[in-house]
Amino acid sequence: MLQEKGPMDVAAGNALSGAEAMVEMLKGHGVRHIFGLCGDTTLPFYDALYRLDHGMEHILTRDERSAAYMADAYARVSGRVGVCEGPSGGGATYILPGLVEANESSVPVLAITSDVSVTSRGRYPLTELDQDALMRPLTKWNSVITEAGMLPRMVRAAFRAMTTGRPGSAHLGLPFDVQKAAVSPDDVFADAAHGAYPAWPAGPDEAAVEAAAAALVAAKRPVIVCGGGVVISGADGELARLAERFDIAVATTISGRGSIAETHGNAVGVVGSNGGVPATRAIVDEADLVVFIGCRAGSVTTERWRSPGPAAKIVHIDSDPMAIGANYRTDVAICADARLALAALNRVLDGGQALAKHGGAARAGVARAEKWAAFETLSRSSETPIRPERLVADLRAVLDDDAVIVADPGTPCPYLSAFYEIRRTGRTVFSNRAHGALGYSLSAAVGAAYGRPGVKVVSMMGDGSFGFACGELETVMRYKLPITFIVVSNSVFGWIKAGQKAGFGERYYSVDFNETDHAGVAAAFGLKSWRVTDPEQLAGVLKQAVAHDGPTLVDVVCQPLHEADAPVSEWIA
Repeated sequence: MLQEKGPMDVAAGNALSGAEAMVEMLKGHGVRHIFGLCGDTTLPFYDALYRLDHGMEHILTRDERSAAYMADAYARVSGRVGVCEGPSGGGATYILPGLVEANESSVPVLAITSDVSVTSRGRYPLTELDQDALMRPLTKWNSVITEAGMLPRMVRAAFRAMTTGRPGSAHLGLPFDVQKAAVSPDDVFADAAHGAYPAWPAGPDEAAVEAAAAALVAAKRPVIVCGGGVVISGADGELARLAERFDIAVATTISGRGSIAETHGNAVGVVGSNGGVPATRAIVDEADLVVFIGCRAGSVTTERWRSPGPAAKIVHIDSDPMAIGANYRTDVAICADARLALAALNRVLDGGQALAKHGGAARAGVARAEKWAAFETLSRSSETPIRPERLVADLRAVLDDDAVIVADPGTPCPYLSAFYEIRRTGRTVFSNRAHGALGYSLSAAVGAAYGRPGVKVVSMMGDGSFGFACGELETVMRYKLPITFIVVSNSVFGWIKAGQKAGFGERYYSVDFNETDHAGVAAAFGLKSWRVTDPEQLAGVLKQAVAHDGPTLVDVVCQPLHEADAPVSEWIA
């Protein structure tokens, strides 16, 4: 439903500046938080934010990359569009990594980057950059607004693109002179439905649903593999209904965690080369039917397209038609929102299709038991450096089930994916899995704290990642955010060193760096911090850190990945 112009505080007949119109358009789309960093070309926009009554909070960051990562995590946990902004030139180039990650992870993030005046183009003004060409291939939707009259419809188009179909990122370039030019208030309106996602979800083709039902009827050992699309669409209820009624095993990707509680009898846990274990992989390998839902079946999930094998039939449900059939010969394709597709499938099966019980819970139970038996021994180890398994077990023991954990893609990711048990549905543990840039977790945790206020947020990162983003600890202190940061400290880019060990004859090259007192660095920013080397002290320190009412950091000296038993298949002999 379109919002009326009145609630947007636009006085009829009074022209707005482009900057004022941008503020009103964001307000009309329900934006509540903006993450960003100031610059010369952004001055009119900042002045409009200062003067107008809009109810939005601007969070000043120390780096545009951080602003984009904050907006990404905000969107993941809130279900709303994340908004970030930055200035021209370096600001536009710095903000780009977060847009790439969000776009490939199906997360709606809008980046607004100011730009040099349109009238200055080609005259070598400071910070001139072809933002349109830069952003176009890496976002779902992109435009540089060259005339002020275009602004309202460009903003509406950006929000519509981000939140419909497969969600993704968008970019709006806002030149300096466009910010100062006049915009008619008659065009300043918004469809508030596009402030959240997924908007306008598409239903499935009836014939495709019938074919999927028939494939399930014929299968003897089906397995469902859930990607992030299940969480995004809120399909957990329909998924559980299907899995329970017909006893189907349900596995997830890393991004699909939260599709089903990992304590559920039919839950297998994470599968794939990062966080999967041989016992969980076996369920996929032995399946005669694999149902991919909201999942691209990429290299990590399928262990480089080896699991499932060629004998398995494939049903693929996804809102993006380009993901379906990209990697596997697909027997049934359903291009639709995951929740609507599963609801339709359940209705068809309610209509009389005879579907036998498939023994999924028994197979999942065997796999879980084997995985946890191996984990339990390591998680109680008193070895030093501290084993990552011990860290995960002690953290799980002190956190409530609704706590949000943001993991960087290095050391924390495989251990949390395999061994941090999620006991509820919804987005509570996530990482930047599309491109895996280091430095995500520390910044993203800020966005998560704003996106889900009142819930404990934990950021876990390696010490390599800490070096990318530690300047944002000042941001955390300035806003007094009660985030707990955990640094897995071992003075190495561990993922690469483990790869050099496994695949390159232990020829270690340019991966080790000096030890840093991360607790001391955090204390210098004002955080309460601890450094832990004794595993017997770890649980007590984590409990104190989580309970503290302000920002905290725990520096945990851990076993490096190349010496560990990480659940990463390519490193296992």
